[in-house]
Amino acid sequence: MRKTNGRDSGGTGEATAPPAASPSTKDAPLSTVVRVRSLLPSLPPAERRVAQRVIDDPEGVANSTITELAHACGTSETTVIRFCRAIGFTGYPELRLTLATEAGRAQSAAGGRVIGSDISPDDSLEQIVEKVTFADARAVEETAAQLDIKVLEQVVDAVVAASRVDVYGVGASAFVALDFQQKLHRIGRHCSAWSDAHIMLTSAAVLSPGDVAMGISHTGATVETIDALSVAKGRGVITVAVTNFPKSPIAEVADLVLTTAARETTFRSGATASRLAQLTVIDCVFVGVAQRTYGTTRKALEATFEAVRSRTVRPDRRRR
Repeated sequence: MRKTNGRDSGGTGEATAPPAASPSTKDAPLSTVVRVRSLLPSLPPAERRVAQRVIDDPEGVANSTITELAHACGTSETTVIRFCRAIGFTGYPELRLTLATEAGRAQSAAGGRVIGSDISPDDSLEQIVEKVTFADARAVEETAAQLDIKVLEQVVDAVVAASRVDVYGVGASAFVALDFQQKLHRIGRHCSAWSDAHIMLTSAAVLSPGDVAMGISHTGATVETIDALSVAKGRGVITVAVTNFPKSPIAEVADLVLTTAARETTFRSGATASRLAQLTVIDCVFVGVAQRTYGTTRKALEATFEAVRSRTVRPDRRRR
């Protein structure tokens, strides 16, 4: 998703969703659920209950009347209609039809099986493995399906032109920031990844126009990352956010927003699924940059490979 500029409204209040393309044109399985999940924190409480019902049981919603859904969510039919419009539908009938179509498509892709993401206390280890791997693979697929290519291209352009790139992330997102730093350094580009709140702020304070600052936050509400990106924005640099929620607070200080599509569950807050989704976005940016600078990238990769080759045990030196 694209934020047209850093001053667009994008907090967690009752902001009206921007006009969206008809959800029925989406090709990704359960793309409606992905979009609803991404907008969940920005919805008013009553609409959020409806959204949660859609996320938890899309097939059940598809089979419910508007009256039944409103009753189940403890709200009114008017709220349900308002929710439908907030996520880009003309009304409840369109939502039901789209959810039914997407649920059928998803079951077909899974060979008729319905695999949930939540781990229950009674699950066997085999079921846990199946659910974890399904959720991880789904996060990558759905992230790729909803990634805004035009915004991705603008981010790639900005990184290619930048003399310096700062990446901010704390907790699990810090590992993703370090991965991006390592990738860019290996092709000879100046990139620093910071996870300490004070160092992030001091680094952001000495950036210059033309540099790029990227903040990585699954929730989009991590104070340290938002503050660092805000300081960077004040320095006139291009700011980029990688987040699961396009209307989260970090979007307010980002010129460009790249979204992921991962679901964190009860046992997996900050889970591998969200990191894999973030790494997918980061990889797309990196490969885009490497492609634009193909000649110098090839030379840098060859030089860095040669530098570390002696640190690999040769076959003739391995223990027999």
